[in-house]
Amino acid sequence: MKLNCRPPAWLRRVPRPPGGQFLLAVPVIASRPLAADSISQVLSNTTLWIIGILAGLATLMLTLGGVRYLLANGDPAEVEKAKTALKSAAIGYALAILAPVIVIVLKGLVGG
Repeated sequence: MKLNCRPPAWLRRVPRPPGGQFLLAVPVIASRPLAADSISQVLSNTTLWIIGILAGLATLMLTLGGVRYLLANGDPAEVEKAKTALKSAAIGYALAILAPVIVIVLKGLVGG
C-alpha cells in the first residue's frame, strides 16, 4: 500500500533526488568562523554576555526571594533567607549595570 500524500508547497519547488519520495531541505548559511577581529570586539561581546548572565541570575534570585517571602508564613528564619535572596538579586542587578564600566577599566589595563 502506497500513500499518496503531497508534500507542502515550499518543498514541492525543490527538485527531488531520483527515486526519492521526499527531500529533507536544510538551509546552509555560509558565515565566517567564530573569530574576532580585535581584542576590543572580544571585550564588547564579553560585556554583553556578562550583562545577560548577571541579569538572568538576578531575576532568578528575585523570583526565588519573592516566593520564599510569600511562603515564609511569618517564620523569622525563612523571612531572613528571603531577604538574603532579595539582597543577592539587588547586587546582581547592580553588577549587571556596572559590567560595562568594569570592562572599560579592563580595556584600559589591557590597552585595547
